[in-house]
Amino acid sequence: VEEGARGRGEDRAPAGVFAPVLDPAELMRTAAERWADTSRVDFTAWPARGGRTDDDGLLGRALRAWAGPPESVRVSTTPGTFTVPPAQPPRLLFAGEVDGAAVVLFHDGGVRVVRYAEPLSGSGGAALDFARTDDADVTTGAAVVVSRTGDGARFLLAPWIDLSTTRDLLAPDMPGRPLEVGPDGVTAAVPRPAAGGACETWPVLQLRSSERIVEKHAFLVTDLGDLAPAHLTYTPKPGRGAPARQPREATSTEALLAWARTACSLRTLAGSGVRSVNNWAFAEQKLPEGRASADWLCTRADTWRGPGRVLVQFLAPADSPTEPAAVVADRDDTALCSRFGQHVLAGTHWKAASGRWYVLAAGSRAVTRIEASGAVRGAAGGPTFAVRAPRDADVKLTASLREGGTLAAVH
Repeated sequence: VEEGARGRGEDRAPAGVFAPVLDPAELMRTAAERWADTSRVDFTAWPARGGRTDDDGLLGRALRAWAGPPESVRVSTTPGTFTVPPAQPPRLLFAGEVDGAAVVLFHDGGVRVVRYAEPLSGSGGAALDFARTDDADVTTGAAVVVSRTGDGARFLLAPWIDLSTTRDLLAPDMPGRPLEVGPDGVTAAVPRPAAGGACETWPVLQLRSSERIVEKHAFLVTDLGDLAPAHLTYTPKPGRGAPARQPREATSTEALLAWARTACSLRTLAGSGVRSVNNWAFAEQKLPEGRASADWLCTRADTWRGPGRVLVQFLAPADSPTEPAAVVADRDDTALCSRFGQHVLAGTHWKAASGRWYVLAAGSRAVTRIEASGAVRGAAGGPTFAVRAPRDADVKLTASLREGGTLAAVH
């Protein structure tokens, strides 16, 4: 049941803004247990929480700042998010005091989350943040940043989150640590990934949904600088004769070990409106001159606005489980490594223990042959390829696909 009591706003609406949308009494409020009895488990199922949900003065200031922010209000947006005033009364998610600020969170029309914050004391200005959240679900609608201070962030968790812990992607063998959550759903401060300098830790939230909506469902999200944290997933290596794998939650040992070597590449995605990031282990390759093998991963970031970015990463044998993988390809605005781009081919130069250099290549499950031309020529059947080559040899790689057609290497 949604409630929206009638009332009159105290201030005149800016030109072009329908007056009721600025009236706190018209805000939509979701019943506390709605999330457990609905087929739409997203921000529309969040109840209004916090100690100031009945503070019409605060709510009115937040709505008016949204409708027509004065110059004193700092406005930020994630890419692809509109800042226009709401067309109808938004849904109130939170209003309360956090880290010395009064914070209000709204959900608008199923497409945006808007955060308003004003200092409780001092002369600092207010802030207004917009984030796109259309088609959010159990995982991508599980948390919102409610406050950032220094090196930490607090999150407002979805009402369906039953258990919350933190873990470090660069410590894959360490169990998660309990995360304190207040009665209003706000977490204790969680360390933020460092934006620069040495990449020595990568904090993530490991959340578990209530069994009232899904059984034993744990998942990872990480703070990439936007209001909504990004959901991390993993697609296992192809099995012999098995159908194509689908992304899974990144909580298994195999997934955590892969993320331990690729977590630091998430830095390049900060502030770009990322919805989810999947590590797809698309190939395993036996290396020349020995019995060691390497893994090939396609790390795909999907944004809320649609376009994606991929990093192809080469995981050579390493002494440390957290040694960063080598990024061998980086492509923006692409469908590669998604359900609309299921074929991938990539290559790299690699130095064996003997000191000899090779060109290596690997393709996804439908690749049946790889050919090299240019400074070095060669071919091999199957999804992997290796050939002796000078360190910086300019080589063109192409692949043949099982169902016909060819594939060029991604760069």
